[in-house]
Amino acid sequence: MAERSLGAGANVPVDVGVVRVEVSWVGGVEVDASAVLVAAGGRVRGDGDFVFYNQPQHASGAVVHQGKVGAGGVVTDRIGVDLAGVEPGVERIVLAASVDGGVFGQVRGLVLRLVDAGTEGELARFEMVAGSETVLIGGELYRRGGQWRFRALGQGYASGLAGLAADFGVTVDQQGQQGGGAEEARLPDGMRERLSLRKRQVAVSLEKHGATGMVARVVLVLDASGSMSALYARGVVADVVERMVAVAAQLDDDGAMQAWTFASNPARLPDLRVGELPEWLRHVRVGQLGGLFGRRLRRRAPLPDGEVDMKEVGIGNEEQKVIAEVREYVRRNPAGAPTLVLFFSDGGVYRNAEIERELREAVEEPVFWQFVGLGRSDYGVLQRFDELPGRRVDNVGFFSVDDISTLPDPELYDRLLSQFPRWVTAARRAGILR
Repeated sequence: MAERSLGAGANVPVDVGVVRVEVSWVGGVEVDASAVLVAAGGRVRGDGDFVFYNQPQHASGAVVHQGKVGAGGVVTDRIGVDLAGVEPGVERIVLAASVDGGVFGQVRGLVLRLVDAGTEGELARFEMVAGSETVLIGGELYRRGGQWRFRALGQGYASGLAGLAADFGVTVDQQGQQGGGAEEARLPDGMRERLSLRKRQVAVSLEKHGATGMVARVVLVLDASGSMSALYARGVVADVVERMVAVAAQLDDDGAMQAWTFASNPARLPDLRVGELPEWLRHVRVGQLGGLFGRRLRRRAPLPDGEVDMKEVGIGNEEQKVIAEVREYVRRNPAGAPTLVLFFSDGGVYRNAEIERELREAVEEPVFWQFVGLGRSDYGVLQRFDELPGRRVDNVGFFSVDDISTLPDPELYDRLLSQFPRWVTAARRAGILR
């Protein structure tokens, strides 16, 4: 077969028995190739019909993820397909690529090639262009009249692998993109059991609010002002973090929850992955991070890598600073999914004008701000924001509880997730979300 460069929708016959699918790009952003074996009706026969980095070989042996190679600054991820060995029940093989930690608009030189595995000759080439998508279906191998053909597609998903999986009936949220199974297996038994129960409750709450299958980037913000010291000392904040991990494990777009702490100044904490929860909790325990609330210490040992000196964070209440820093992070790191910020504070809000300005400016951004009050303190504009006029969409939610540790998980997740799906719908109508 002669070498051919295809446009979207074009197709060519495939006259060889074994082919290799190559997804290539100029290195920088990480890209992963995958394949979905689709039966009649456009659905997989089971989760084993999805071949990707965590499940690299189909049971039939006909489709194999062969991994990445690099040369001259170009990286190539490869999938081998023995067309003669593909089971009769498979009507087509969907060939996709996903991007890790960004969107395809950031990827340069993205090309899908179909290669004769025997001669190394190029059978077809499809140069792909995309924007905010995190998954692209580059093409498909399909049967027509007893012969295999290849079609270039270029169909994008902004909802990541979860969106691709939902379309074809694959359950990958706990194995692939959202990092479940292997990550969760690293947790202590009790913590893993609590997480499993809480994830189911999060799923129930999402279903109740019409958001089944929704994907979002989840960001956690924790107040560390002086008045919070008792909540840290009693382990309340650590418990909040553990309960929020269930939201990220069920909802998050890449399995890593970004996190900030703040008082007089904001500070970025290391990303929180499910399997790292026990170690990560050191960031919300008294005595860690160079002496959280330990301002009487005169001399301290150097801080371990990744930890924050809480003396530099201070003891005041400057919510507007951390809001601005999270906004800047979202602008600099666009995602295909919307962002949900879970913001916990015990109040004492007094920078009302500055906070209102930040949240009003954020109306046009793909971010929903869910504020949770920990106690009966004055929450100022955070509590009043819903009543303020002059916004195209309502991008802020708020509720407070006297003692969050006594609030049952079903009620907590219902209150956390009740407004976010409505905002997603409104933001799409307004053109804020694609």
